[in-house]
Amino acid sequence: MSAAGFASRNELEAFQLERVRALIEETVRAGGFYTRKLKHIDLPSLAGLDEFRRRIPFTTKRELTEDQLESPPYGTILTYPVERYGRFCQTSGTSGRPLRWLDTAESWDWMTRNWMRVFEAAGVTAHDRVFFASTFGPFLGFWLAFEAAGKMGCLCIPGGGMRTSARLHTILDNGVTVLCCTPTYALRLAEVAAEEQIDLGATRVRIVIAAGEPGASIPATRAEIERAWNGARVADHHGMTETGPVTYPCPAQSDMLHVIESGYIAEIVAPGGETPALAGARGELVLTPLGRPGAPVFRYRTGDLVQPASQPSPCVCGTLDLALRGGILGRVDDMVVVRGVNVYPSAVDGIVRSVGGVAEYRVEVIRSRTRPDLRLEVEPVQTAEPGLAARVEEAMVRAIGLRAEVALAAPGTLPRFEMKANRWNRTG
Repeated sequence: MSAAGFASRNELEAFQLERVRALIEETVRAGGFYTRKLKHIDLPSLAGLDEFRRRIPFTTKRELTEDQLESPPYGTILTYPVERYGRFCQTSGTSGRPLRWLDTAESWDWMTRNWMRVFEAAGVTAHDRVFFASTFGPFLGFWLAFEAAGKMGCLCIPGGGMRTSARLHTILDNGVTVLCCTPTYALRLAEVAAEEQIDLGATRVRIVIAAGEPGASIPATRAEIERAWNGARVADHHGMTETGPVTYPCPAQSDMLHVIESGYIAEIVAPGGETPALAGARGELVLTPLGRPGAPVFRYRTGDLVQPASQPSPCVCGTLDLALRGGILGRVDDMVVVRGVNVYPSAVDGIVRSVGGVAEYRVEVIRSRTRPDLRLEVEPVQTAEPGLAARVEEAMVRAIGLRAEVALAAPGTLPRFEMKANRWNRTG
């Protein structure tokens, strides 16, 4: 069920309230993390979602990390005995110690259904052949996506343990029609295809679901992936280990993500603050999953920066689900201030990709006692025209009013990434 299945926002919110009340009641009985966190709150008297937001405190990743450090290996957030759980995943650890997460069969099935919603919105059908370009490992997203595609009747082809060239030949040999990977790796596959003279126009790929990092909702990055993959539709999605799959691509608007509100209570708060963001303003996404009672989180501060769309409800695609313009814009803690200019990695990615001719790039934030500075290294593709560094520098000035030092890197010298890219280095 998506919010499109509800007749009104009131009906949707009544459903959310019923689910969250039951979830709180079951969780508090467990005697663990949330029993302690919510012990001073008269939970049965929660009259509505506004009261839920006022009285239930935020949950942060730092709290969960400390809980697991104090009570290893899984902390005290589990509602049931460990023997009831059948799935293990963990966060990537890109912003600290990885969190370990367990799921019951029921929770896993709920998340799988949410991933099916992502596939359906992207246009995937039972006739598709879906290739998963990932090493898998303990990463939640690809395991769920693999299972969801199988439940839809798709032919599911795993790409773990393969080199990039082997993955390209697998895509060709098996008539793959849907590619699942990060935006960075979609471009890396295209780069290797060019190096090895593999014609991506000969593939049958018609949809690229590019998740795991900002990119698929950034117009310039999305356009570059579409060009590289012979006009295939690029669909965005995002989720977290702590919450599960959260958003699906709007079928009618390429730069929009919808939150699966039948599965999540979503809030947008001022970055770094506790009050709701102003109407239509950027803010931090806060989530309460409604179908994961085995390891619940309430009002979880995701750290994801989003901007709600100013548009009529329901959306032109027919759903009442919250719309996020531009998808995930970045991380709240990723912003750097350079000479008075707020700079987000996702904005820089869009600028660099809009110039064209860049195979890969790296950004260094140089902190000094006087002022921070920004330096970019850009590695050109083989067919890039002269003057690439100057064009990137000019594009930065035009887009955000910041002049950064831009240098050319020798071909093949910058790191390549299969999963989330790590292009930013902060020094000094």
